[in-house]
Amino acid sequence: MRRRVFLAGLALLAGAALSPPAAAADLVVATVGPMTGQYAIFGEQLRRGAELAVETINGAGGVLGRKLRLEVGDDACDPKQAVAVANRLAGRKVALVAGHYCSSSSIPASAIYHEAGILQITPASTAPALTDDAAKKGWKTVFRTYGRDDAQAKVSGRLLLDRFGDRPVAILHDKTSYGRGLADATRAVYRQGGKREAMYEAVTQGDKDFTALVSRMKAARIGAIYLGGYHTEAGLIVRQARDQGLDAVMISGDALVTDEFWKIAGAAGTGTLMTFGPDPREEPAAKAVVEQFRRGGYEPEGYALYTCAAIQVWAAAAEKARSVKSGPVAAALRAGAFDTVVGTLRFDAKGDVVDPKYAVYSWQDGRYAVAIPAR
Repeated sequence: MRRRVFLAGLALLAGAALSPPAAAADLVVATVGPMTGQYAIFGEQLRRGAELAVETINGAGGVLGRKLRLEVGDDACDPKQAVAVANRLAGRKVALVAGHYCSSSSIPASAIYHEAGILQITPASTAPALTDDAAKKGWKTVFRTYGRDDAQAKVSGRLLLDRFGDRPVAILHDKTSYGRGLADATRAVYRQGGKREAMYEAVTQGDKDFTALVSRMKAARIGAIYLGGYHTEAGLIVRQARDQGLDAVMISGDALVTDEFWKIAGAAGTGTLMTFGPDPREEPAAKAVVEQFRRGGYEPEGYALYTCAAIQVWAAAAEKARSVKSGPVAAALRAGAFDTVVGTLRFDAKGDVVDPKYAVYSWQDGRYAVAIPAR
């Protein structure tokens, strides 16, 4: 009996020796954004971009011989929910988080990712505080593939001075990290040009009735409304302004880069101006990816390609570092230049994109087109 057990054990050992080695475990990467709620259109952009990046990288052999597996987190652009998602991802030891969308979510989540040794590359959070605060604390784990609000504000502030310098201007913000930061940075550039806004007001996300605000702007004969905020409030404000006979031009930032703005504003949105980077869909390097998206019935507007780029740069840096640990990958990101679907990206010491460009776009007939090219 003992001999049979011994022989059986030898057979098992021989079988194990002859079996192929187990495949390396998948590398888990994540994207997090508002998959539900009023900004879900942007969450879809992040998810779609991440899905295609993972599919493409896996098709080319993965990262360091390991396939990627994507997890999608929903923070609904709520800071508390963002923290809960970040803690969950930290427990799962993901290698990368391509997110979040809202700066007010990215900022508190970044502390959790840093503590867990997870690299965070946001394709959309633009508040300077995200990388400024991380740098002050000595963190090396925070990056972004899109520019900061203070860079964007140089364009929007000059636009107010050059196009509307002879008209009263109202500057509004929605109290969020993104909205207030962008409005205040734009106001600073406007004031540096020797002008002062006629009105500076806060609005509340989720409000539907801006009648009283529009009445005050009409009484002040406002000619241009600058909003630091999102497409929902922008669409409602400009529509209600037209209803009251106020023809002030609405101007805002990159959060209007969605056809959802037009669905809310309708024809009242005609002539609305916004700042955004050069359309990444026009990049030669993005041609094949854009065509792949469109074959699947999806138009990769907004941040879809910036999310794809976030995962691309992480994968390329991991290959250079021969590691997926956040320290070596972060060092490789700061030391190199990376070809992506949105062009070649380089990062400074804080993790910000070097020399971001912005164009001014105008909304007409449900579409936006370049009004002032990026310089």
